[in-house]
Amino acid sequence: MTETATATVDAVIVGAGFGGMYMLHQLREQGLTCRVFEAGTGVGGTWYWNRYPGARCDVESMQYSYSFADDLQQEWSWSELFAGQPEILQYANHVADRLDLRRDMRFETRVTGAKFDETSRRWTVMTDRGDIVSARFCIMATGCLSTARKPDFPGMDLFKGQTYHTGHWPHEGVDFTGLRVGVIGTGSSAIQAIPVIARQAKHLTVFQRTPNFSIPSRNGPMTPDYENQWKTTYPEQREKARHSRNGVLTNPNDFSALSVSDQERTAILEQRWSEGGTRFMAAFNDLALNKQSNDFAAEFVRDKIRAMVKDPATAELLAPKGHPIGTKRICVDTDYFLTYNRDNVTLVDVSQTPIEALTETGLRIGETEHEFDAIVFATGFDAMTGTLTRIDIRGRDGEALKDKWEAGPRTYLGLMTAGFPNMFMITGPGSPSVLSNMIVSIEQHVDWVAGCIAHLDARQLDCIEADRDAENKWVDHVNEVAFKTLYPSANSWYMGANIPGKPRVFLPYIGGVGHYRQTCDRIAAEGYEGFQLLPPSREAVAAE
Repeated sequence: MTETATATVDAVIVGAGFGGMYMLHQLREQGLTCRVFEAGTGVGGTWYWNRYPGARCDVESMQYSYSFADDLQQEWSWSELFAGQPEILQYANHVADRLDLRRDMRFETRVTGAKFDETSRRWTVMTDRGDIVSARFCIMATGCLSTARKPDFPGMDLFKGQTYHTGHWPHEGVDFTGLRVGVIGTGSSAIQAIPVIARQAKHLTVFQRTPNFSIPSRNGPMTPDYENQWKTTYPEQREKARHSRNGVLTNPNDFSALSVSDQERTAILEQRWSEGGTRFMAAFNDLALNKQSNDFAAEFVRDKIRAMVKDPATAELLAPKGHPIGTKRICVDTDYFLTYNRDNVTLVDVSQTPIEALTETGLRIGETEHEFDAIVFATGFDAMTGTLTRIDIRGRDGEALKDKWEAGPRTYLGLMTAGFPNMFMITGPGSPSVLSNMIVSIEQHVDWVAGCIAHLDARQLDCIEADRDAENKWVDHVNEVAFKTLYPSANSWYMGANIPGKPRVFLPYIGGVGHYRQTCDRIAAEGYEGFQLLPPSREAVAAE
């Protein structure tokens, strides 16, 4: 695309991940002009940045792809049941090529600010490259897990070895052969990376504050029969997923863990464990609701950990006891717990005695010095809101989004926030997003936004804004539904608990992908209930 510092378009889209790519395609199909800004050098979003060893999707490959074009889903073949990062990034690039998306994208360009002008009813978007773009719509497709939480231990600049963050991994890869490596964190990224790093490193030391539940993925090669089974039934399967609870077809059992005998319950859990992946949480319909039911599943997994890990003391440290299973995002792994049986792997518990500081040669815990050649920070993300609040976004009367959200994000449907007209969010806080198959939720949001813009254009309206009363009611509903479940009982990133000083509110919508879709569809069908739709003002017309 032309390297111009100023431009006027119908829509600016921030981010070239799966959300930004599909949003661009949809709006171009509607005849709108668009400009996409992306901080990375290429498309792919999460799968562009997260290149750490072992990075892999926890949704089955046949379900983790676009469904909006049948030729796209028929022509692409996955090599594994659960695709790894390189293959998913290859798929993203394939889609960008097929749809000729790059001509409207500007890479290595970070959006620094966006300001709404009430007279012209247009957004002015600024970048770190000096771009100043005027747009009718500003669409934030910035992703839910795109701002890495970088640690702030004392002495970060002292360490003489190499440091890495799983969320910003070097594109050329890292060879840990023969090195003494420390990994800080045992969340999803660490659980995937640790087995791979352990096979390379001379010695690996893992520092764990909070153990996490993880289910073996049972990954393997994609078979022609399994692929064909999906491709011949995609229309029906996709429709089921869109109206399911979390956008993933897991063959859920619709009965309580308390409704069967101890023997039956154990047999069902055993079957789900052997199947692998997130299907485990669909063993019973009340694992997220009933503590007693959840306790059965949690203890089942703890017993599996105890059986896999040879050293009893290490096994107990790895067995989570501080939160119900599933209330932190359930992890999916390949040989994670078995890795602690290796002679070159040590687990250090830092829950009671935390890391004090980095030193020139490693890090210090109490009186103990740990020496390393390299340290990997698997410290997660400022989820859901971090990327948005780091951009200087200003709506009506110059109100800053970060100020409005100081006590926690406030949105209507996770799509818009009152006081910021014509600004949409793809899988924003208050929508199912991270509690779902992200591709399913992305497509639903993009389709809704594209339909909304088409509705405005067909009626010669130029502005839509969330009503504050509707927003308040939605925020109350999101919290009410969340607190009917066990989720808020965990100090998770769903609650913002991993970021010091971040408000403790439940960030995604837990009411279900299918129910949420029906709500959004109903609101649109009823003339966008809860939104204010405005015709062009005389000032806006004069400004054109």
